Amino acid sequence: MKIKGKLQLKYKNSKIAETVYESLEVDNIGFLDSKLKNDTIEYNLDNNSLESFLSTADDLIASEMVVEKILETTKKE
Repeated sequence: MKIKGKLQLKYKNSKIAETVYESLEVDNIGFLDSKLKNDTIEYNLDNNSLESFLSTADDLIASEMVVEKILETTKKE
């Protein structure tokens, strides 16, 4: 069975979106179809099982949260 989904991440501005996109894209090449559109990143997930789909989504969200924390920390300094 094929499981498909779309995840959109919207940021305050295009600079933040681009930074997050470039940070995550290295790990996503060949696994996820992603597009940067102004202040939004769109990810298209396409997996062969629900377990794989959820694992991919979980990894993506966890990685995005790490990038956000790094951006918050470096902004304060």
